[in-house]
Order: sequence, then structure tokens, then C-alpha cells
Amino acid sequence: MKDERITKLAKNLISYSCKLEKGQTIIIEGTHEARDLIIAIVRQVYAIGAYPMVRLSDSQIGREVLMGVTEEYSKMACKYAKPLFEDAAAYIGIGVSSNVFETADVPVEKKNIHTKHYGQPIHIDIRVKKTKWVILRYPNPSMAQLAQTSSEAFENFFFDVCNLDYAKMHKAMLPLKELIERTDRVRIVAKDTDLSFSIKGQKAKICSGECNIPDGEIYTSPVKNSINGRIHFNIPSLHKGVVLHDIVLEFKDGKVINSSCSSNDILLNELDSDEGSRYIGEFAFGVNPYITKPMYDTLFDEKMMGSIHLALGNSYEDADNGNRSQIHWDIVQSHTPENGGGEIYFDDILIRKDGVFVLPELQSLNAENLK
Repeated sequence: MKDERITKLAKNLISYSCKLEKGQTIIIEGTHEARDLIIAIVRQVYAIGAYPMVRLSDSQIGREVLMGVTEEYSKMACKYAKPLFEDAAAYIGIGVSSNVFETADVPVEKKNIHTKHYGQPIHIDIRVKKTKWVILRYPNPSMAQLAQTSSEAFENFFFDVCNLDYAKMHKAMLPLKELIERTDRVRIVAKDTDLSFSIKGQKAKICSGECNIPDGEIYTSPVKNSINGRIHFNIPSLHKGVVLHDIVLEFKDGKVINSSCSSNDILLNELDSDEGSRYIGEFAFGVNPYITKPMYDTLFDEKMMGSIHLALGNSYEDADNGNRSQIHWDIVQSHTPENGGGEIYFDDILIRKDGVFVLPELQSLNAENLK
């Protein structure tokens, strides 16, 4: 049964997410813990006559590398990786670790150096812009612990959420895409939150299994200088090996002017990364019906049914507001009743209340209609 689900996932990744073609090169990055899936992907790549370039990593080795990182090293690593990424047509990144907090004690300045001189030029400037890419996780006991389930239950959840009918989800998101693209003013009201901004003239991007697995979001970006008000993110954010609780951001004319959270020094460090890091590059709805509670993994949490998220920093070019930054940090707020509820207004019309879409044309996005 598991082999069948792995094979199905590998086929979907190659044919649906990456749309890989004969003769193309694909980079596959992951760890030995995702061995079964990587093998299945390699078989699918060879089956269509394409070329798999596999790069295996290890979280403990990765931590050791980061502990000694210098600007010179990161630039050298970028130099050697750049030709491979520039030549590749597609990319699959499989994130899995026996300890998601492995880099918690790596000095912030080391992480910043590597983000600036390797992460941004390789992943933001090349991979995101120039390849057909998809990021996913792979189930292991560590992830089951974060989700507070047994390993077997988490594995079943993982394959349910990753192998759902994304074509059906895509169709259901079309009315919301159209609504976003004809809307001017957005207002978000929830506990300790009253935030307003404009999305006038902005494009919307449907995410239905092509860039993330699991998927289930639709995003746009606010007009850069239009955000005003305050938002309290009630979902914890695991960021660079550290969990931040109760992130609160206050905006004036698009820029974060005040902030607080459980680890405010870490938050402030990110906010001061560069000129664009205090501005928002993305606003999105989460609509995956199988993801109903957070599990300290943004790839899952940002797709949670009844949620929204904002991203500090870089804006994607397919829904661009012109903001540029070395960071892109998605932070999640849930509007389900158990998380305090919340309302979203488009041009003063209520479109979602307590995580449930209320407009008739959007009700196909509610959980009972997507499963």
C-alpha cells in the first residue's frame, strides 16, 4: 500500500507538478530519510527520458557547515551550485529531518550570511524564477511528534493530503482568483487584529500542487505601501530552527513600525535583514481540507483550511508588488472558531467568516466540498 502511494506521489511530482519532458534535467534535493521517494522519483525521471541530478544532505552535517560559514564560503558554494541550477529545467526539494530544531543554536549572523550569499542567489533568483519547482516533506517520526500523532496516523494523513485531487481544487479556486483580481480593499478583522490594505490591480496565483506538496493556497500581494493596522498571528512559526509564538506586527503605509513575539530579538533580526524585509510580499488564503491544525511546519500550516498568511519580504514575480528582499517568511493566522474566529472583507463585503466562505460563488472552497 505504501509503495503504491509513493509511486503515485512520484508520478504526480514529475508529470503534474514539474511537467518534466524528455531530455530535461531535474535537480532532486533531499536526505536519506526520503530514500524511498527519491528512488521512485528517479525511476519516473528515467522513464520519460530525462536526467535526475540527486543532491543528498544531512541535517547534522548541514548544521556543522553553517556553524563555520563565512561570506567567502557561501559565495564559493553559490559559485559551484549556480551552473547546475541555471541549466536545470525543474527542481524537487524534499525537506525531512530527524530533528527540526537542529540549527536552533547556529548563530543568527551565520544563517544571515548563508541566506544572503547562497539562499537568495540560488533559490530566489534562479530556482524560483527559472525552474519548474516543487517543495515537499516526507513523513517520519519527528514530523509525527510535531503533529502529535502516531507515526502510522501521520503517514496516512501525509498521503491523503499530498495525493488529493488537485485538479478539482484548482477548478474550485477559479472564482476566488477572479474576485481577488477585481478587488481593491481588503480588511482582516480577528482577535487583536484589524488590518487593511489594497490589492487593486494585483494578479492572483492559484497553488494546486504545482509548487508545493501539500498544496492548497491562492496568493496575491498587497500594494506595497497600502498596509495599515495591526495583526496578531495566532499560529506558531518554526523559522530557521526556532519556534516563534504570538507574532504581532503593526504597519504604517506598508512598513512594519512595531513588532513583538516570544523571541523578539529573532523577529527584529529578520525585520532588519534589508530594505524590503519590513514590507509584505504576499497575502494568501489556505484552503486544504485535510490540514485542520498547525504542526510547526509552514509548508503544511500555511495551507490550513480557514487560514490566511502574510509573507514578510520578497514578492513572487507572478503576483508581484515590486518588493525585493533576501527573506520570504510566511506567517499564519487561523480564523477557525477554535482559534478565535475572524472575518475577511473585500471592498466592505464579508467573504469569509470564522474560516468559512460565505459568498455563494466561493462555497466550493469550503472543506466539505473539496474532500
